Amino acid sequence: MIPSLPRPASQRYGLAAFVGAFFVFLFVPLVVVAVFAFNNADYPTPPWMGFTFDWFTADTDARTGLLHDAELLKAIGVSAWVALWVTVLSVVVGTCNAFLLERFEFPGKSAVALLSMVPLVIPGVILGISILAFASRIANFADATWGLELEFLRPGLPLVILGQFSYIVTIATLTISASLRRFDRTLEEAALNLGASRAAVLWTITLPYLRPSMIGAAAMAFLMSFENFNTTLMLVGSDAPLTVLMYGRMREGATPVLNAVSLFLMVASALLAVLLMWRSGREQRPESA
Repeated sequence: MIPSLPRPASQRYGLAAFVGAFFVFLFVPLVVVAVFAFNNADYPTPPWMGFTFDWFTADTDARTGLLHDAELLKAIGVSAWVALWVTVLSVVVGTCNAFLLERFEFPGKSAVALLSMVPLVIPGVILGISILAFASRIANFADATWGLELEFLRPGLPLVILGQFSYIVTIATLTISASLRRFDRTLEEAALNLGASRAAVLWTITLPYLRPSMIGAAAMAFLMSFENFNTTLMLVGSDAPLTVLMYGRMREGATPVLNAVSLFLMVASALLAVLLMWRSGREQRPESA
């Protein structure tokens, strides 16, 4: 427990072995997927048959690479579109929820805060089925009673966005609430005493303070929406997002083009993480100076 005291050799070696095994378990599958995106074979697993860019650039009857696979490119676009909407809704509603839970007192506040966490403990499949059943009941009732065809309540992208938003907004709320809880409210009081309006205080003092947490929540929301599968599978219509399409391809018989897609997503996620770290460093340097 005291770092300055010498530790037994068995403890040192055991800790090193545990850390090594952890990182092997974490990164080896990713490395294998990335490497076999360049395998010159029609299957995404060993043995290695030589290096090729075919699974990225080929456009022949025998092989179709990622850049020429219209179905995959469309699915990536669909996933990005869904993730964009989920991100915007989650950050906006999550910010409002954070102010509600941190700045206001009302009867039943603890119960509201607890209920807002419920989507995190509900399995994604159950959440998707529940939303689908509820939306279908409403759509059927509107059709039978008033003759209204509410297409947005049928399986499709609107329901996918709603289903993903229903639990991702909880994570955005937690992230932004944690930052708002640490905010020094005397800064707002000083601005109000100097004659600033509440809207000006919110726009020039509070929201700039919350901006790093809002950006972090947006990044998490986008990535969680983009890679979501369980809830999406229950609510999707004819426009399949990337995860659902990849699942269908795996069942039919996978090719290394799926490895190429996976490598693309890994690189994109890593670049996003690096961009956020760089931005966070830039915002912290002026404060430390």
